[in-house]
Formats: sequence, C-alpha cells, structure tokens
Amino acid sequence: MSFKIGWVGCGRHATQMLLPQLAPNNVTLAAVCDVNPLAAQAAATHYGVSAVYNDYRQLLEHPGLHAIGMAVGPELHQTIAIAALQRGLPVFIEKPPGGSAKAAREIAATAHRAGVPAYVGFMKRYSTGNKIAGNILRSGDFGPILGFQGNYLTAPGYFSGAVDYSSFYLHHCVHYMDLMPWLVGAEISDLQARAFEHQPGRLLAHLNMTFANGALGTLVMGTVQSRGTPMENITVMGDHQRIEVNNVINVAWHRDPPFKAEDDAARLDNSCDTLCWSPNFTAAANEDHKGYHALLRDVFRGMKGKSSQAPTIEDGAQAMLNLERMIVAIEQQLHNPSLSH
Repeated sequence: MSFKIGWVGCGRHATQMLLPQLAPNNVTLAAVCDVNPLAAQAAATHYGVSAVYNDYRQLLEHPGLHAIGMAVGPELHQTIAIAALQRGLPVFIEKPPGGSAKAAREIAATAHRAGVPAYVGFMKRYSTGNKIAGNILRSGDFGPILGFQGNYLTAPGYFSGAVDYSSFYLHHCVHYMDLMPWLVGAEISDLQARAFEHQPGRLLAHLNMTFANGALGTLVMGTVQSRGTPMENITVMGDHQRIEVNNVINVAWHRDPPFKAEDDAARLDNSCDTLCWSPNFTAAANEDHKGYHALLRDVFRGMKGKSSQAPTIEDGAQAMLNLERMIVAIEQQLHNPSLSH
C-alpha cells in the first residue's frame, strides 16, 4: 500500500531539497499546502499533485493521509505539528521544531500522548562526512572522546533592514546544538561565549563548552563569511588520534603512526596511518552528501513503524535548550563587552 504524506510549506528549500526525497523512499505526495497560492500550485504541478490547499487545516482533512511533513516557520511548526499529532498523524518538522525549547517540549508531550512519532530535520547527522565520523566514534575503535573543535559560519543573509539575529540562531546555529552532543556522545553541561559585532549584522561568536563526559568543546559561528565558500569543518579529538571533517564531504582519521623518515622499510600501515575519504563526483550516482536523502529515508522508516535512528522531537527540544543557553551567553557579551575582559 502506498504511504501518503501531506506537505505544508512549498518554498525553495522544501521543493528543491526535501520533496525530491519522497519518491525514492516509496512515499506518495498526496497533497500540498502553502499560504502563497502560486507556490502551492507550482509545487503541485512539479510533483503531479492534484490536491492543493492554502490552509493547513484543510490539508489535515484530506482523506487517506498517513503522515504530515512541513517546512514553514518556527511558530507554525509548533501549531501544525500539534494539530497533526492530535489527529494521530506522524510528523516530520524541518528545523527548528518551534520557536523555543518550551514549544518543542509541547510538541513532544503531544506526540507522547498521541502515541505517534515526531521527527526533526537535523540532516547534519546524515551529512556523509559526519555520518562516517559518527560511525567511527561509536565503533569502539576510537576510544574516549576528549574534545571537539568546529567552525560553522555563514553570511548575514538571514535579515534585511533592522538587524535581528533570531533567524541566524534558529535556522543556522541550531544544527550544531544537535550535532555536537551527537558526535561527542554526551550533552553539553556548561557553555560560555565570547562575541564581537564588528558592525551591525556582522557577528562573530566563539563558544566554549564542557560535555557531560568531560570532553571540552570549541565552536566558532557567525555571519562574517561568504556562503559561496566552504565554511564548515570539524575535528573530534581522542587519545593520539582525531577525526577531521571538512566541508561535510572530506574525512581524515589521523591515528598514531611512527616516524618514517629514518625507517628504510617505511610504508603505509593500515593499522595506524591516516585514513582519508572524499566522494567521487565523477561517478554517475545520485548521492546526496548534505544528508537530506538519508535523513528522510530514516524518518519514513520510523513513520512506517520500522526501526529508525532519525532525530526525534525530544532531540529537537534538547537542541533548542542548548540554543537558548548559547543565545543568552552571546547576548550577554554583545550588551556587556566588559565580560570578555
């Protein structure tokens, strides 16, 4: 039987990154909805959908739906998710899962009462390089995780006119408030920040944190880089080894090799030398290294009652809590620069 989903939000991100993942996962897009009639109709035409709505409440009444997906704004994520869950429909919520940790917890409580799952679009867990790193870190071959270092920057494209960093926090920073604990294997127990606004809209923040397992973390985020250049790299450090992920696709696992210059028999040793991986973009393979395909494949497994590791609304609530702690630390620095001295 075909698994039918109704979708709310037909903007560029949904139509180009999320909706293309449905058909390969044997999911039928049965109905679409957007407050912009032109956007809704364009998505319907592109994906061959006849049911088009401009009000999410009408979409929820569409017969035969098995689940709801959405990519709208934070407040609507909460409203629509709760309405769908109360009807017994599993939901996929593109991040952020509401505008606050409280909102995400309310979604989680509704999902628990309804007995149906709610999943969140934290695709960074599924980006190819991060996925490889996560598998190594959990394999038992890496040993204790001692530290995390990362850079995740962007440009000030989240606002125009009056500077408001809310969207930057909610749509950009929230990713790492989920990804870091997932990679380190422990929640953030302490978080502090140094922040500098070189001019309105140009924010640079250095975060330092301690994780519940004792690992230390450093993360640089801000709106001072071009989106046209790679702006993301990660290092996870262990004892005499580390994993580096650059631009979500290049992975290096540095271990503990001996010096080779004075060894006449020197060679590359599978047991201790660095392992590297990069994708082959010349191959005729439809690979999504950003992670949307793998994420939604796991989401649909869960929606269909199968085993799934997809990020849940509980994960979303924790990430939002981490984000709020980060925002408080940054805003304190912006309004009280003397705290950094």
